[in-house]
Amino acid sequence: MEPKQISPAKTIDEVIATLEDIIAESINNKSRLGYFAALYLKVTKAVKEGIEAGQFNDGRQLGELDVMFANRYLDAYCKWQKGQLPTNSWVVAFKQAERSSVLVLQQLLLGMNAHINLDLGIAAADLCSDKPIAILKSDFDAINLIIASLTNQVLNELGQVSPLLSLLGLHASNSNFTLIQFSIDNARDGAWCFAEDLSQKTGSEREQFIVQRDETIKKLAESLVLTKGFARFTIWIIHLFEVGNVRKVINILNGYRKQKIVINK
Repeated sequence: MEPKQISPAKTIDEVIATLEDIIAESINNKSRLGYFAALYLKVTKAVKEGIEAGQFNDGRQLGELDVMFANRYLDAYCKWQKGQLPTNSWVVAFKQAERSSVLVLQQLLLGMNAHINLDLGIAAADLCSDKPIAILKSDFDAINLIIASLTNQVLNELGQVSPLLSLLGLHASNSNFTLIQFSIDNARDGAWCFAEDLSQKTGSEREQFIVQRDETIKKLAESLVLTKGFARFTIWIIHLFEVGNVRKVINILNGYRKQKIVINK
């Protein structure tokens, strides 16, 4: 099946429609690329509802950030589908999606790693190219609450897909086990620091700064799937009992319920 042509989104509704197309295409093609798209759709719908409910200081501005942010993922996905190379961080994520031995959790984290640790900072800096980036901070932080509101649902879905995932807790004290130590909150904090630094740079210095950041995040991505010893054995056991039907996994991850989100302004 030929990949559907993807154009840059102009609104959150267009982002949602494109993500739904990617999910449908992934289901048809039994592609694990649909795993991250399903998770991303869930978050994007929640952001849209938060904006519509007036839960952000500047809903219009946050909507612009959301679209710019999403377009970086959509562009990376489109390039990969065409046989072109996106950023190195996304190359690792997309390559690992071709491997059935990689846990669903690992594939979701690889997508979040590339998108939050690299794309988010670039999108924030681009949005505030002609104004102080500090004006974006409160709404940027508020998205953390939206993600937190979805955590239990996502964990429940992962439990349906990967019933022995709790075995990873055996390695909770291993500070070198990136799969355990990865933190979305830390990633978003790092993304903000990156955005602040990037906003101070222009021209070739800016481009080089992005290249260096991409290389760092690529190495982090590689560590998410590189396991040794007992940790590797644990992941093998978890994988034995994980749902192997790609379409079923996507449909489980694509479940969505409206969440009541309270944001203290």
